Amino acid sequence: MPSSPVIVYGSYGYTGQLIVEECKVKGVDVILSGRNAHELQKQSSLTGFPFEPVDISDSTSLCRLLDRSSMVIHAAGPFQFTALAMAEACLKTKTHYTDITGEIPVFETMASLDARAKTAGITLMPGVGFDVVPSDCLAMHLKNRLPSATHLQLAFASSKGGLSRGTSKTMVEGLGLGGAIRKNGKIIPVALHEGITKINYGPFQLPSIRIPWGDVSTAFYSTGIGNIEVFRGADQNLIKQVKISRYLNWLLRMRLVKDYLIKQIDKKPSGPDEERRNASKMFLWGKVWDDKQEKISLLETIEGYSLTAKTSVLIAQKIISGNLKTGFQTPSMAYGADLILEISGSRRNDL
Repeated sequence: MPSSPVIVYGSYGYTGQLIVEECKVKGVDVILSGRNAHELQKQSSLTGFPFEPVDISDSTSLCRLLDRSSMVIHAAGPFQFTALAMAEACLKTKTHYTDITGEIPVFETMASLDARAKTAGITLMPGVGFDVVPSDCLAMHLKNRLPSATHLQLAFASSKGGLSRGTSKTMVEGLGLGGAIRKNGKIIPVALHEGITKINYGPFQLPSIRIPWGDVSTAFYSTGIGNIEVFRGADQNLIKQVKISRYLNWLLRMRLVKDYLIKQIDKKPSGPDEERRNASKMFLWGKVWDDKQEKISLLETIEGYSLTAKTSVLIAQKIISGNLKTGFQTPSMAYGADLILEISGSRRNDL
């Protein structure tokens, strides 16, 4: 392995810690970073990795940090507030950029920086975790099975999973804004309570709600398919909440309400523990079709946060070894539909 270290920004967060642990397992050198010097010092004592506290709003200090490495794994969300500042610093210092976002506006912003990233000679790859590596690879696989496809649907469900504080906070920021799909190449808003459908994930069937998942953005760039919807499996309680929320969107959009909910999240555990992660699996379903035929494929992976650690580090290893494409990239654009199969525990099945 090359000796170039990887900067993990937001390294002491729930997912950041998992990424750092995976780096240590894989022999990847790391520079720990984030805003909180105290947390970084504790993490450095436990891991042996050096650290440098930097506030992402301090562009001078951020560029100085990035000058110490050839790439960053940006793990400090919600990314709608942090990604652009990090990407701009990466463009300035010619540092390869990856992050673990699943937020549509962030993907679209990064796509708009494609020409600048090519000029700088860097990779700009948002979504190197569960958002969106497995679903992006499934989308590419389905496109390869039916090159004439005009429509794509993707869905995922978990068994025994859980959410981190960071994921929960990102979800809170999206409350009241509804859903999104891509129609004829354009991203358009849709109501969350519409489009509920039952999906067969393989081991089980679940009613699934249409959500504004990152693939609404990224799958378009990966596959060229102009009509895209994404669903997630849901229990009856969640479906009920979604149906009720349409009457409360005006309230859920209020900053005061979001701040209150975020404070409540801060009182909860940082995320699912190792035992729960090891007991959980993710199941993905995808369908493409044109006016003559359709293709369906299933994908099973390990639990989402564990997968994020593994895929983000796998991609980092590829980048620091020189296996990369410059400009805006999705995981499957850079490394193909079979990238996800490089992760132990991933299985794909064509129906």
